[in-house]
Amino acid sequence: MSQVKEFNDYRTRMNEKIMAADNKVIKRFFNLDTNAYADGAIDVKTKEMLGLACSMVLRCDDCIKYHLGKCFECGLTDEEVYEVFAIANLIGGSIVIPHFRRAVEYWEELKTEQQG
Repeated sequence: MSQVKEFNDYRTRMNEKIMAADNKVIKRFFNLDTNAYADGAIDVKTKEMLGLACSMVLRCDDCIKYHLGKCFECGLTDEEVYEVFAIANLIGGSIVIPHFRRAVEYWEELKTEQQG
């Protein structure tokens, strides 16, 4: 199973389990996240690039995968995503490099899955 499918399947399964608990605070938090990334004064593509850069600096691999998937859906080019990677590495420093490597691997897999 590809890491893209594995990540998306796991995320979907766990989100369903979390939502089934019917906790009002958790549901509101998830809704806040959804609404924050909706189109507004800043377009969705830019928001996802911001989310990706922040996730890299914070070194959250799951967040990086999520935002890479969304950036891919928004039609980011290799050049655009590498500029985001460059900014994240500049801001985060060398400690971001291992996450950068995994991000490149995941980005390549997203492109491969689209082709096949």
